[in-house]
Order: sequence, then structure tokens, then C-alpha cells
Amino acid sequence: MDFIADDWREILQQNGLDSFDALWDLDVEWFEEPNIRRGGWSGVARIQLKSPEGKEIGIFLKRQENHMCKSLLHPIRGVLTFAREFDNIKHFQQLNVPALEPVFFGKRHIDGDYRGILLTRELEGFGSMDTEKFRPGREGILASIKARRALFERLAEMLRRLHTGKRQHSCLYFKHIFIKPLSQDTFDVRLIDLEKARWQPLKSRAVFRDLYSLSRHAEYWQRTDYMRFFLIYRQEKKLSAASKKIWRAIAAKQATKAS
Repeated sequence: MDFIADDWREILQQNGLDSFDALWDLDVEWFEEPNIRRGGWSGVARIQLKSPEGKEIGIFLKRQENHMCKSLLHPIRGVLTFAREFDNIKHFQQLNVPALEPVFFGKRHIDGDYRGILLTRELEGFGSMDTEKFRPGREGILASIKARRALFERLAEMLRRLHTGKRQHSCLYFKHIFIKPLSQDTFDVRLIDLEKARWQPLKSRAVFRDLYSLSRHAEYWQRTDYMRFFLIYRQEKKLSAASKKIWRAIAAKQATKAS
């Protein structure tokens, strides 16, 4: 059966988009050019829905056909990448890790082809952490140490919750961390692109993988900023022996990648 979030059922019905066929046949322009690989295709479009009050709400409509990925349960045929992303969104919700808000998910097997649709609400007012306005500097939103520390605390709290739940993001780049300033030093933070997120039975592996990915792509952070974030994540004022081991392992892998 298709998933429709309770808060969105009436809105989808009002817009005539409360079925898989209606969403699949909807004629819209691609927000990004379709990704043609994995033996199929996958594309994203941005649409606007009208609420009962007449307010326009931005929604991302993601559609794919035969765009599969292998899994332990499906090592041969694989599963739709949107099916895995939707499952991960639900896992993140269970762990109280803010991510995307799911609106609709459905999949079909038609004449030998596997089709999937995933609707998520647009992160209005958010921007990815790799945009210029979120780069630490003398000016801008993260110009002060106080603001950066507030952001680091929010992000660290989310990641600790994720890793304690034995989940790893697996692709923790700045462009996948979305930020919305709520005040001068208060931020709402969301994680996106959950297609590669996975259950990790060993928490230590989840910690290392995500912190390494973050440090590798933290090109706009000073080393002191990343150290400050690392200490906040580890909930320490100075590095413990265990934290030093992780820090050195991350540095060693970065050096290997750079050579």
C-alpha cells in the first residue's frame, strides 16, 4: 500500500495528487536532469501544492524507474533507491534525528519495470552548509565563535543520537547538512540525501565513517573549528585517549587519500 502522511492526505486530495498514477503522470519540468544509471533513471521535480487555506507549499517530487541498489535482503534484483531512502527517513524519525518530511511514497511493478515515487516537503528557509553564507569568516551568520559553537552543538547532538541508534549517514558532506537560522545563535539543522544511510552494528564504525566524511569535506572550517566540533561531539573538554585514537585515524586516512 502507498504511504500518505496523515497531515498531507487532505492536501493531496485537494490537488488531485493522492494516487500513484496521478503523481507518475504529472507533467512537470525536472528540477535536476534525470540521473541515468543503475540500469534505469531517477529524477527530481519541484511542484507547489495549495493548502485548504490557499497557501502554496513547495514539494519535491522524485520519480524513478529501474533505478535499483543491492541490499542484504535483495542481493540480486536489488531494491529501488527511493524505497531505501524512505525507509531511512522513517528510521531517522524513530531516532528523533531531523531530516526530510515524507509526504507520499509508493512503488509499482508494471510490465517488468520497477517504479517508485517519493514526495518530501521542501526545506523552506534552509540552506546547505556548503553555501557561502554559512562559511566561517569575519562576516556572515557564522562569523562569531558563539554562533559556530551553537551550530556545532546542534549538529553534534544529532549525530550522537544517530550513532547511538547504530545508524550511519555514510555520505555526511556539507551539501547534505541543511541549516536554518532561528536567531543569532540558534539553528534548525536537517540531514538530507539518506539513500546511502545504513544500519551499522558497530557504533565505532558509524562514528568513524561519518566524522571522517565530515572532516574530509570541511574545507571551509579552520582546524580549530573542527577540533571544537569534535570535542563537542565527544562531550569532552580535552581529548581522551579514545578520542585521540579516532582523531589520528581520521588524519591518517585523509593523508592516504591526499597522496
